[in-house]
Amino acid sequence: MAERTTIQVTKEVRDHLAQVAKDRGVTLEQLAAERPTAEQIAERVAATRRVLRERMGCRLTDEEFDNGPDVLANVYTMAAEKAHALRGHAA
Repeated sequence: MAERTTIQVTKEVRDHLAQVAKDRGVTLEQLAAERPTAEQIAERVAATRRVLRERMGCRLTDEEFDNGPDVLANVYTMAAEKAHALRGHAA
C-alpha cells in the first residue's frame, strides 16, 4: 500500500475538492493526478517534439516551436471550415 500523509487545508477547500471529485466520479487522488505538474508538462512537450523530429522529419528548433503559431488551434479551425463546407455552409 502507498504511504499516506495529511495535507491541511480549510474545511471549505476540503469540501470543495470532495465535491469536485464526487461530481467527476473519481477519488481525491485521481482528481489530483488529472493535473500534471509543470515538470510533467515539460516532459510531455519534449517527448512530443522528439517524436516529431525522429518520426516525421520535423526540423524546427525548440525556439521555433515556442514562437510558432498555435498549430492545434489552426488544425481545429481548418477542421471546422471543412465540416462547414461539407454541410454546405459558408465558413
